[in-house]
Amino acid sequence: MRFADRLVGKGLDAWIIIKLIAYNLSWMFVLVVPMATLVSTLMAFGNLSQNNEVTIMKSSGISLYRMMISPIIASIIVAYLLFLFNNEVLPDANHQAKILMSDISRTKPTLSLEPGFFSQEIPSYAILARKIDQKTNDLFNLTIYDYSNLNKINVVTAKQGKIFFSSNQTKLIMDLQDGEIHESNINNTGAYRRLRFERHKIAMNADQFTFQQSGAASRGERELSIEAMNYIIDSLKHTNDYYRKSFYEEVNSYMLLAKEIPFQIRLMSIKIPQNQKSIILERLNTSRLGIVSSQRRIEFLEKEIASYNVEIQKKYSLPVACIIFILLGAPLGIMVRKGGFGVAAGISLFFFLIYWAFLIGGEKLSDRGIISPFWGMWAGNVFFGIVGIFLIIRTNLEVKNISFELFKKFIPKSFSYKSETDET
Repeated sequence: MRFADRLVGKGLDAWIIIKLIAYNLSWMFVLVVPMATLVSTLMAFGNLSQNNEVTIMKSSGISLYRMMISPIIASIIVAYLLFLFNNEVLPDANHQAKILMSDISRTKPTLSLEPGFFSQEIPSYAILARKIDQKTNDLFNLTIYDYSNLNKINVVTAKQGKIFFSSNQTKLIMDLQDGEIHESNINNTGAYRRLRFERHKIAMNADQFTFQQSGAASRGERELSIEAMNYIIDSLKHTNDYYRKSFYEEVNSYMLLAKEIPFQIRLMSIKIPQNQKSIILERLNTSRLGIVSSQRRIEFLEKEIASYNVEIQKKYSLPVACIIFILLGAPLGIMVRKGGFGVAAGISLFFFLIYWAFLIGGEKLSDRGIISPFWGMWAGNVFFGIVGIFLIIRTNLEVKNISFELFKKFIPKSFSYKSETDET
């Protein structure tokens, strides 16, 4: 729906739309898997608690820690597979989605002509149709200015005509009847030629009106694997080291020059003309500008390195979130004692919104250099990991369950009745 206004009227094939949706589903899939892990854990342990199966297992000597071994092993497998998807599939999907959206944005809708107005949507042509039959799409009293040849200007007039695309959609054909061609030469103003025709066709370039997918293009940090980003980071660090060395040399040179120049000005204030004093001060200003330029290059490279490091840490932190949400979901499910999808989805959405805030906020702060990329991407995992371990210990000690009685008065009675009926 976000791209609908950019797709309508483009004349795109259904396969192109399907590809665009599939490519954009890739980054959504990366976020859905951790949330699905939390939902499924809440439902599983909520059902076990609701049916008193947790109590039975505890009375048989099975602790909560042993109950969680299988889900944690499963989450490790899911996390590993998600990491492979994150590193191998997602970068290519993001890259193809960017190329596809760029190609679609360059595609113009079908040529639209309005009676009595010149249309210049086709490069090198200006088309005027004084009357258009909306049922048959016939054009009447046409005037066409042809600027395709820089040395000539052709003015074509016709009483009637039609416009349509060629079979391969690469040419726009103008089929004209009963008209004239007026041809003049820019280099030779005395040369003029008029041609009359009963039928004449003009083939115009229509690449901008049809979809053509581009080839390879440059990739951003979200379109690269960890190995590729590490290689780029190493290259940027070498370049940054060179600029840092140059920066310190320019600072030292500036300090020496700043000490020498006032002495030269005082010493030669009588003998040296004003223009030579200006040259001496210009040297000082040039050195200062060199320092500022080097400093900006260093800051730019550091931001680029930080952005690549953020993406690398994100590829690790999101899969690990699957394991963290097992630690969080198991005790919550037991304490809530509700195994329905609605309760599990609501609780999961609440916690995942907090995790998403950690993720987005950490990324912004890391890109600005306020915190390190590691803490920017791992703060959410660390926070929820600590909360999960705390809840596991409390649940294993059989602390009082979580009650939602306070929130029931905000739920419509019809919805509550429907939920109770579904559970029975």
